[in-house]
Amino acid sequence: MNNHTLELLIQVAHGFAKQFGSDCEIVIHDLKSTDPERSILHIENGHITNRKVGGAPSRVVLEAMDAVWKHPESLKDHLGYLTKTSNGRILKSSTMYIRDDSGNIRYMLSINHDITGLISFDQAIKALIETEEQAAKQPEQIVTNVTDLLDNLIEQSVVLVGKPAALMNKDEKIRAIQFLNDAGAFLITKSGDKVSKYFGISKFTLYSYIDVNRKHNEETAS
Repeated sequence: MNNHTLELLIQVAHGFAKQFGSDCEIVIHDLKSTDPERSILHIENGHITNRKVGGAPSRVVLEAMDAVWKHPESLKDHLGYLTKTSNGRILKSSTMYIRDDSGNIRYMLSINHDITGLISFDQAIKALIETEEQAAKQPEQIVTNVTDLLDNLIEQSVVLVGKPAALMNKDEKIRAIQFLNDAGAFLITKSGDKVSKYFGISKFTLYSYIDVNRKHNEETAS
């Protein structure tokens, strides 16, 4: 572990928390953790999402952990997007990837600012001045444990295909499993068992579907 970089990040996280107050959560994740299900190294104002040191990654973090090993060049900072907590609070979030002294991406610094109160005020003003409805992008939910995260990813894979798992053909199941693989779902312990059971396939078939996707990606890249 690069202690100098981590110490600097913790210093920055503490400073941000003091600057923006108790409505701003700052989290440091270890993207190369030997235990992917406990990626949180440091957190300020964890009461916002009810997380703590040693806690589980969100979907964004899980995808990044997977990408660090497979295609780190694809990881780009993501600033000013919306997320939400399990109890419905809306957060303005930013995600930054931090490199160690060797130039390799190692940490993720996440800032989650609770803007629920500001949105309520904003909506009250808009109700007075808007003349037609505007579509709003749904923020992604921040989960607090890997079980909920895996369930959430499976639900999203079903939405992606557009039909229940029981009605999916082989190609549709491959597509759903590709989504799960790209999202880093299989970094979660025993996720293969749960996914196999959900889609009504054997573990052997699951791995063959993953392999199909891997070969397809390699052919596309070449």
